[in-house]
Amino acid sequence: MPKLVLLSEGLTGRTYELKNGTTTVGRVPDNAFEIAEASVSSHHAELTLRGNDVAVKDLGSTNGTFINGEKIEEGVLKPGQILRLGMIEMRLETGDAAAMATTAPAASKKTLEQTRVIPQGIKLDELEGARPLAFDKNTGFERKSDRGTKIFIALAVIVGLLLVGLLIIILMRGGAG
Repeated sequence: MPKLVLLSEGLTGRTYELKNGTTTVGRVPDNAFEIAEASVSSHHAELTLRGNDVAVKDLGSTNGTFINGEKIEEGVLKPGQILRLGMIEMRLETGDAAAMATTAPAASKKTLEQTRVIPQGIKLDELEGARPLAFDKNTGFERKSDRGTKIFIALAVIVGLLLVGLLIIILMRGGAG
């Protein structure tokens, strides 16, 4: 009997044996096959067993239904292919080694075709019009002057002396009166 084997982390190895007729798959308990994961819609898809193949119908899910990476509204899942509901992946297995051998290479080829090379960036000398950096010129990295700090300290000392002088005058007048 064909079964779905979950491949996603946290659910790895969990299986669901498909029965004749229609099976509903979704996040809530009233589905025949419940997958309690946020990316799976409450009523995500319908699966209908047809021999060793499974007819898959998306039920208007939020995050989509995919067979071997291709988004589908309706499609046929063959043994060895990957069904993805939201972020949850599962593989259809029949226990028939010959059926698995014929579809597995196609599935792995499709996965390789979808592999993307992530660019590593560029080196400084590969930039158009690149020039070597000289830190002895005005590059913004030279030492800044302390002139502003010196002016601030001088003003703070003057204000402080004025305040102390005023305080002394107030105390002398208050003591004299």
